Amino acid sequence: MLGENAKEVIDRGEIRVRVRRSGMFQFIVFKVRRVPIGKELFVELFVDRVIDAGELKRLANEIGLPVEAEKVRAFPDGKGAVDFIGL
Repeated sequence: MLGENAKEVIDRGEIRVRVRRSGMFQFIVFKVRRVPIGKELFVELFVDRVIDAGELKRLANEIGLPVEAEKVRAFPDGKGAVDFIGL
């Protein structure tokens, strides 16, 4: 089940979050994008910057959506790409 926060983010198309990068906190805008998986598309948040995998996992759990940065993707605990198809 998708949380209210995640639904708002998808509707807006982006979210600005506080992220720890290189030992410093920064505000970064993540864009919503749809990624092909077979014949379907799943939703994720994307940014073209390097972010630590642990920080991505924290963001995925906090927001409730998959997060990708520089070819590293994190899903919320207990979920996979199929949980976000068709959103």
